[in-house]
Amino acid sequence: MSSENDAAGAVTLDRRSGPYGEVVLRRRGAHHEIIANGVFLMDTSDGRSERLLIRAAAEALDPAAAAPAVLIGGLGVGFSLAEAAADPRWGRITVVEREPAVIEWHTGPAAGRVSAAGPSSGAPPLAYLSGAALADRRVGLVEADLLDHLATAPYRYDAVCLDIDNGPDWTVTEGNSGLYAPAGLAACRDRLAPGGVLAVWSARPSPAFEAALRTAGFTDVRTEEIPVRRGAPDAVHLAVRPPDGAADGEPDDEADGEPDGAADGAADGA
Repeated sequence: MSSENDAAGAVTLDRRSGPYGEVVLRRRGAHHEIIANGVFLMDTSDGRSERLLIRAAAEALDPAAAAPAVLIGGLGVGFSLAEAAADPRWGRITVVEREPAVIEWHTGPAAGRVSAAGPSSGAPPLAYLSGAALADRRVGLVEADLLDHLATAPYRYDAVCLDIDNGPDWTVTEGNSGLYAPAGLAACRDRLAPGGVLAVWSARPSPAFEAALRTAGFTDVRTEEIPVRRGAPDAVHLAVRPPDGAADGEPDDEADGEPDGAADGAADGA
C-alpha cells in the first residue's frame, strides 16, 4: 500500500475515487481513520457509540424474539459488526456496504478485482477488528447501495441499524439525504418486521430527525446520547415499527427463514 504522509502526521494507506466520490484510509499512530469526500467519518480510537447502535437495538426488541435478524447499514471500521457477532442472540446478521474499498480494507481484494492500492502484504488493514465477525456463519456481507437493498431484500429484518453518514443532518454525499427523507424512512419501516427497531447513528442529536421518524409512522422514538471529549455528544436515534404495521403487507414469505449468512450475498457483489 502507499504511504503518503499528511501534514498532521497521519499516513495515507489507500486513496480511491469511485462513483460516490473519494474514500481514504489513513493510519494515525495506532489507529485508523476513514475519510469520505474530504469529510472525517470515523476512526478506531473509541467505538462506544457504534457498538451502542447494535446493543440499543437489541435491547429495544421483544425479549421473546428468537434469533432476530439485523441489517447493519455501513461496514465502516467494523465496530457495529463486531458487536452484533459477539451477541449470540442475533440470527441473520447482514452488513450492506456500497464502497468496494471499505470492503477490501476488511477482507482483501475480491477475486478478479485488483486493489487500487497495489499488492498487499499481510492481513487487510482493518481485519483485526472484523475478521472474527466476518468468519461467523450468521454474517453476510453485501456490496450494494443501502436503498437498493431495502427495496429488493427477500425478507424483513427485526432491526435495521444505520451508520453510513455523520448523521441525518450531515451526509457524506448529497444522494444519501434520500435515506432520511420520507421515502427513505418508509423504505426502512417497510423492511422491518412489525415491532422491529430502526437505530440510526448520528454525530449529534437531531430533534428534527426525531420528528421525521414520528411522521414516518414510527413509535417509541427516543435518542440515546454518548458524551465525547469535545463538542456535541454522539447519538443513536431509536424508533419502532408498530405491530399493526403488518397491515401494510409482507414483502416476502421468508421473513422467518433460518439465519444463513450465505443467502445475503458475497463481498464481491450483490
